[in-house]
Amino acid sequence: MSSQYLLSIGAIFGPSIIIDGELWRLVTAMFLHGGIEHIAMNMLSLWFVGRVMESWFDRVSYISIYFISGIAGGLISIYMHPTTVGIGASGAIFGIFGALSGMVIVHRRRMEEQFKAFMKEFGIILFLNLVIGVVFESVDLSAHIAGLIVGMIGGAMVAKSYKMIWIYISIMVISMILFYNYLYSYLLPLYMSLANAQF
Repeated sequence: MSSQYLLSIGAIFGPSIIIDGELWRLVTAMFLHGGIEHIAMNMLSLWFVGRVMESWFDRVSYISIYFISGIAGGLISIYMHPTTVGIGASGAIFGIFGALSGMVIVHRRRMEEQFKAFMKEFGIILFLNLVIGVVFESVDLSAHIAGLIVGMIGGAMVAKSYKMIWIYISIMVISMILFYNYLYSYLLPLYMSLANAQF
C-alpha cells in the first residue's frame, strides 16, 4: 500500500497532525494495518492478552487504557519519526500488555502463581516483538515502548482501586495535551522548512 493511500484513509503523519490539526488520525491509525501478516500478528496478540484483560479489568478501564496507550504511542511515533506515515494497533496492544503487567506486579504476592506464569509468557511475547522490531524496519518500537509504559501505569493504578481509572484518564489527557503542544513548537519549524524547500 502506498503512503498516499494510507494517508487518505487515516494513517498517522506528523505534518497532517501538527500543521493541519488532524488529531483524529491518532485514533483511526489504530484500525489500519499494512497487510495480512500485520493484522494477524496484532489480532493474535490482542486475543492472547484481551481474554485476560477482560477478566481482570472492568470495561471502562480496558477501553480507556487501550485507546490512551495507542494515542500515546502515536504521539511518541511522531516525535521519533516526524516525516513517516504510521499505522497499526501495536501501541494500544502493548498498552494492554503493560496494564496486565502493572496489575500482576502490584498483586504479585497474592497472585504468585499467576505472576510467574504471566511474566514468563509476557517475556516471550515481548522478546519476539522486539526481535521483529529489529528485523523489520517498518515496525515502530518507540510506539510499542510508549504504549507499554503508559499501559503499565494504568494497570498499576487500577490495581489499587477501579476508581483510579478516572485519575489515570485525567493525568494522561493532560500529559498528552502538554506533549502535543511541545511537539507543535518542536516540529512546526521543521515542517515549515521542508515545505519551503519544495518550492
